[in-house]
Amino acid sequence: MAEACCTCTAFLSSVPPAYDEKTEKPSQYERRLECCSRAICARCITDNPRFATYCPFCQVSIVPSSLPQGLRDPPSYSPRVGEEVGDEPPPYSAHNPLQPTSEKAKSSEAAPDVLHFVDPNNDSILSLSLRYGVPSDALRRTNGLYADHLLAARRTILIPGEYYKGGVSLNPRPLEGEEEEIRKGKVRKFMVGCKLADIASRYRYDVALLYLQQADYNLDDAIAAYKADERWEKEHPLEAAKKGKKPSGRRRWGGGSGGGLTGQL
Repeated sequence: MAEACCTCTAFLSSVPPAYDEKTEKPSQYERRLECCSRAICARCITDNPRFATYCPFCQVSIVPSSLPQGLRDPPSYSPRVGEEVGDEPPPYSAHNPLQPTSEKAKSSEAAPDVLHFVDPNNDSILSLSLRYGVPSDALRRTNGLYADHLLAARRTILIPGEYYKGGVSLNPRPLEGEEEEIRKGKVRKFMVGCKLADIASRYRYDVALLYLQQADYNLDDAIAAYKADERWEKEHPLEAAKKGKKPSGRRRWGGGSGGGLTGQL
């Protein structure tokens, strides 16, 4: 069975001896260790000349060395002088995972918080932390974000002025424009104020958009018109049924035609 090097595990027969560059004669062969009868190939001895006089397994050197010779057990544990060792664990100390307040933030007065409109395609807690120079934990704490993925549901986020002294938002306006943001906000408020959850989900947005367009996007007038229609349906159930509406007062937003809103959608 072929013998292998005890350090690189290469077969000794496959490792040629090291040659002297001047004489071009073999200068180093494998070494047989006297302490454990293992062998170290010439390539390992050339790469690490210490192996020529040292056994990496027995930790013994054949020449005088400042290192301790032979394997030794690790020192046993002993308590320091005056230290009492008991079975009870050390006292509990609260760990604060938040990053410490920087000296710059402590020394200067806190600036007002800055409103940043979130770009869902590019913004993240880490990117906002780098752009504004604010610790990630401070962003989460200020905005009540318990996980980074919750940022995707936010339209805006506050940059704490305790850390950011610039006072200028890097994204001060909505991506779709302020007018479009206001329009969508009115649609959402109309759907909540009129409790459109009773209507099929595929018709809620169309109903809200229809009433707002008829009221020229006046939210109060649109809600008043919707509630007036609901009140009329409850007071005239038979006529509402003829126009494609249920007697119960809830609109049947589906197929069909008539003089009601069903025929307009």
